[in-house]
This record gives sequence, structure tokens and C-alpha cells, in this order.
Amino acid sequence: MIRQRGRVTAALFSAVALVAVSAPVAAAGGTGGARHGEHGGGASSVREWLDLLVEEDGVPGALAHQGRRSVTAGTAEPGSGRPMVGAEGRFRMGSNTKAFTAVAVMRLVADGRLRVDDRAGRYVPQLADSPITLRQLLKQRSGLPDYAGLVDWEKPLSDEGYLGLVLREDPLFEPGAEWGYSNTNYLVLGMVIARASGTDYRTYIERTVLEPLGLEDTYWPGPGELTLRGPHARNYGIHPLHPEQGRTDVTDLPAYEFFGASGGLVTTPGDLNAFWDGLFGGALLPRWAVRQMTHDTTDVGGRDVYPRGSRYGYGVASIPLTCGGRYWGHGGDLPGVSVGGGRATDGRGTVTVYTTTVAAQGARLAHLQGAVDAALCGRR
Repeated sequence: MIRQRGRVTAALFSAVALVAVSAPVAAAGGTGGARHGEHGGGASSVREWLDLLVEEDGVPGALAHQGRRSVTAGTAEPGSGRPMVGAEGRFRMGSNTKAFTAVAVMRLVADGRLRVDDRAGRYVPQLADSPITLRQLLKQRSGLPDYAGLVDWEKPLSDEGYLGLVLREDPLFEPGAEWGYSNTNYLVLGMVIARASGTDYRTYIERTVLEPLGLEDTYWPGPGELTLRGPHARNYGIHPLHPEQGRTDVTDLPAYEFFGASGGLVTTPGDLNAFWDGLFGGALLPRWAVRQMTHDTTDVGGRDVYPRGSRYGYGVASIPLTCGGRYWGHGGDLPGVSVGGGRATDGRGTVTVYTTTVAAQGARLAHLQGAVDAALCGRR
């Protein structure tokens, strides 16, 4: 996962790590997803999937929260005897943040301050000569390389600085020609929000997403703020500055300096579920705007670990369920945490599942996906 001391690869919060963890039916360790309904592991209920994560995969703690019910396994801190935190526990949501950023962009579109076919260079001077549009950024079709693979954790930069690193690289493809997940797309959208709204993207998202939904436990860490506020479990993984230490406590991370509009928000399971319900229940955007986010999509089935039938829209992805229908969400993964879940169609509910170490590949991924699927298919 880490190429060398001081550097973080794109896998830390990129396509496989941040989007694919939300796919409930992909094959464990496979490429391109499994046949509909395959998970492996022999579990059926949410509790059984979480137990597999802890007992077979070595995940310290895992939680699934749906409605007013939480199911947990493991511990909040190995060796402490502390039970795994419940719905009140804070965690880093990783690339679920992209959905919040996409909503903010669409709020500006609904207010007539942006158009999705505007060129990004209209708002970001570094892209003045680029044909890349906001639509392409939202849909991960810009061709911009991922800044996550270029970051030096010992030398944090501004968003403009990270974009500068990207623009020294060759594009992955011509804008609009292909689909390719890149955190840079949402880094740029954060810059667009700031220019179009007249305030920084963090403040704008607070005003237009967090406050209207009453998400009091969701927040942006401040500059230099490493730890998590309030109750939380400890997180374990490979620290990007000290990979030679192996798996260690990575609860404290410089989220403000590195994750930003692509993956910087902290939340709770209850708050994240409330966000999905608010978005798809019409509390944040006009109906036409939500429809555009979920209908102007790209087929990503068979790519990375997406199962057949998956589609990526504007900061949200649709994933088939084994019981029929699908759910809309995203997914997130950072050093020490993986998150999956979203809101299902046909009134099946909303769920957040997260683990206190990375579960982005192999059996861990299949078991996390299984827990999401079991919850939304009513197998508690």
C-alpha cells in the first residue's frame, strides 16, 4: 500500500479502496466482481458477517447500523476490554465525502450559480486551458491522474499545490473518453465550490448539507487536528509516515491537510445514514437534481471490484443487491477504516457498516460487503 517512506499511494483513498468497498456482491479478491449473489464465507446474517470480520480476518472492531439498531463485533481497542462503539462513535468516512461534495455542486447548479457543462477552468485558473467539465469531474471521467499517488505525507500542500503535482503528469485519457476513479476530480470540485459560492467548500457544505439535516456529529477536522472528537474506536493499519512499523495505531491522521473534499469528513453511523435518507428523500436538492445525479451514470460493472450492473453517477454509485433491487451510496477507505453502505431502493432501508482497519480486499472485503447486503436484504 505504501510505495516508500513519506508517500501514500492512490490505494489509500481511491477507486478500489473508497468506492468498491460499498459493492455488496463482488468476489473476494477478484477482479470485475462476482456473479450476482456470491459472497463466500458461509454467513447469512449481519451478525455472522461481522463475526467473520473479527474472528477470521483479524479486524479489531466492526459495526453495522440500520434504523435505531446497531450490531457490533470485536472491541473498540484491543487489550482494553472496551466494547466496540455504537451509533454514537465517530469515524473518518473517507470517500463518502465525495457524495457531500457532489450535493454541494448540485446545490449551486440548482441555484443557477453553476452548470454541469461549465468548464472547470472557468473557476480554477490552473485548468484554464483544459476542456474538462464539471460533469466529467462529478462522474470520474476527466482523465486527471490521482493526486493520492503523488502526495508526500511529510510535506502537505494546498489544494492548488496538489493539483500542480497532477498537472505535471500525463493525463490518463482524454476528458470524457473513459471512466477512471481519481480523487483529484473532487479536489478540483472543492475549488470550484469555493469560487462559485464565495466561501470555502468546507463552510459551504456545512451550511447547505450538515446544518439543514442537523448532522451535529459530522465535521471537518481543523488544521493540525489529528485525533477524533468525542467517542470513537481506535483504528489500526499501516501509517503512511511509518510503514516499517507494520500494523499500528493510525487513529490520529492529518485529514485537513491531505483528504479534503475527496475524503476529509468525520461522522457517525447515525449521521451518515441520515445523510443518505436526506439526499434521496428530497431534503437537500430538488427532485430533478437528485434524478440527474442518479440517472446520468456510467456503467462500471466488471471494473475494479464492481459487480455487473453497478453504475457511477455524481458522487454516488448504485450497487445490485442479492435480494433484488439495488442501493445507492459510495464507500470509503483510509488507513485504519473501511466504510460501506447507503440507501436501498424499494424501501429496504439505509445502513452504514464500518471496520476499524482497512477491509478493501480479499476476505475482509467480501465480509464487509456481505454485511451491507444482509442488512439491506433484511437478514439481521
